[in-house]
Parts: sequence; structure tokens; C-alpha cells
Amino acid sequence: MENKPPLSPHIQVYRWQISSLVSISHRITGIINIIAITLICLWISLIFLGESKYETINLLLNSPVGKFIILGVTWSFSFQILSEIRHLIMDLGYGFELRTTKISGLIVIFGSVILTIIFFIIGKTFI
Repeated sequence: MENKPPLSPHIQVYRWQISSLVSISHRITGIINIIAITLICLWISLIFLGESKYETINLLLNSPVGKFIILGVTWSFSFQILSEIRHLIMDLGYGFELRTTKISGLIVIFGSVILTIIFFIIGKTFI
């Protein structure tokens, strides 16, 4: 039996690159953000159902698991915002050179982590 190459290029043929990682992560964080916004709206609506329901969610969010979720959602929003800015710049016709796409992808990845740390520090200051 002869080992034939695939008829069309697919993920097994290509090496992973920064651009593909950012693109896939952009889609995943978009889904996470939609779910997070829905849950935030439900959380806020619990205020109208009484303080006890609201306090239950506050206990969860103040636990180590809740803080991890908050950090994850903060990173997700930060990543999404920076990735969207990158896409807007590319929509204007800039940044298609290979070196530029690698640099802008790294800026999105590391910038989202830095923004998450900054938001965490700001949050610790006010809370």
C-alpha cells in the first residue's frame, strides 16, 4: 500500500507558528468571553433575587478556584482585545510581513499576560 500525501494541506503538514497559535486562541477566547459575559450578567441579576444568592456567588469568587477563574477570564479578555487590535491593523493592510506577524503575535501573547498582571495588581490595590 502506497503512502499518498493528502489532497489538500492540513494541520499535520504545517509546522505550528505564532500566527496559527494566536488565531486559534483568538477563536477560543471569543467563546470563553461570550460565556463569561453571560455568567457576569447572571451574577449581577442575582442582586435582584436577594442578598443571600449574591453572597453565595461572592463566596465562590473569593475562593482560590474563583480567583483562578477571575484571572483566567481577565487573561481571556486581555488576549481578545490585543488580538482584535492586531486584526484591525491587518485589516488596514499593515503587518503582513512574516517578521511583523511573528512580532505582533508575540506582543499579543506576552501583552495579554502583562495586562492580566497589571489588572491583578490594580485589583489588589482597590479591594
